[in-house]
Amino acid sequence: MLKEFKEFAMKGNLVDIAVGFVMGAAFNKVVASFTGGIVSPLIGLLFDSDFKSLKYKLKDGELNDAGEMVGEVFLEYGTFLTNVIDFIIVAFVMFMVVKGVNKMKKKEEPAPEAPAGPSEIDLLMEIRDSLKK
Repeated sequence: MLKEFKEFAMKGNLVDIAVGFVMGAAFNKVVASFTGGIVSPLIGLLFDSDFKSLKYKLKDGELNDAGEMVGEVFLEYGTFLTNVIDFIIVAFVMFMVVKGVNKMKKKEEPAPEAPAGPSEIDLLMEIRDSLKK
């Protein structure tokens, strides 16, 4: 199945891509709510924090006159990982939809083979026999 998914991702036809795009856009909110409401909290249990808010501080900030922290720089990898999970779910579901549609399509019957003519040996034998006469 993984090989078939790779072939789909690399060289799907235009209809498959259009269906995947439209369905993926419509399905994105459902997947985002699933990831944000179910998957992220479960993964957040492992990190003992909200998974989507995981970040790494790159630069410390300073307090301004109002007592607010300014100038902090963060690498927000929790949001990135959540979006990657969203993408994987949408891509897999679209793959399954296209696979189901392709299975439902009527398979074309192979064209009947042309009747086989005489082989080379038969032709050579005919020529030989004609030359003997």
